[in-house]
Amino acid sequence: MASRDYHESLWEGVPEDSTPSDLDLRRAFLLEHVHAVDARTDPDGTRSRRAASPAGAPRRVLDVGCGEGHFAAELARAGMTVVGIDVAEEPLRRARASHPGLDLRVVPAEGPWPLEDAGFDVVWAGETIEHVADTAGWLSEVRRVLRSGGSLLLSTPAHGPLMVLGLALSGRAFDAHFDPRGDHLRFYTRRTLARLLGDFGFQDVEVRGAGGVPGARRLLLASARRSRF
Repeated sequence: MASRDYHESLWEGVPEDSTPSDLDLRRAFLLEHVHAVDARTDPDGTRSRRAASPAGAPRRVLDVGCGEGHFAAELARAGMTVVGIDVAEEPLRRARASHPGLDLRVVPAEGPWPLEDAGFDVVWAGETIEHVADTAGWLSEVRRVLRSGGSLLLSTPAHGPLMVLGLALSGRAFDAHFDPRGDHLRFYTRRTLARLLGDFGFQDVEVRGAGGVPGARRLLLASARRSRF
């Protein structure tokens, strides 16, 4: 099955207007970070306030794996200039019907995205990185489209030791979670996600757990800044 057909078939099994998992948690995290003032320490040790876009223009945000457009619509309502991309046309069809006016584009699952270099202040990828086969290529594209010093924000399911132990105590739950026919290809802990982002030239990496209970969080929320070199 071709890659595009595979992703379209996955969406055929998703009911329309489904509420994204942990919507409130992820929305609060996303909006908090895109509204944050970009005040950081420059290499010479000074502090500076840099506008995210020229002449006070709205921040340009790329929503990677935008699905039905829930987060892209939230960002647009918050005053951001948003482009949403996905590897399947079906979720974009739904997004266009629910949120007319959004800039939504289908992109190839492999290879470069048809987007300009350094064109975005923020890249948001909610529950996307775990579906990516070529993680190195994907993160390279994220770096390419982010401006120098731009922010990467992402969420992905957490797989800390206690969470995995809980699954292991139920053979049925473990088999269902790691079903080889599932669409989750990667499984991250706080340390592995932070190390991965650092290896690909991101700085100020912060990864925290959310949802669930202390010691067994179900969600990772990560923020990082594209290095200037």
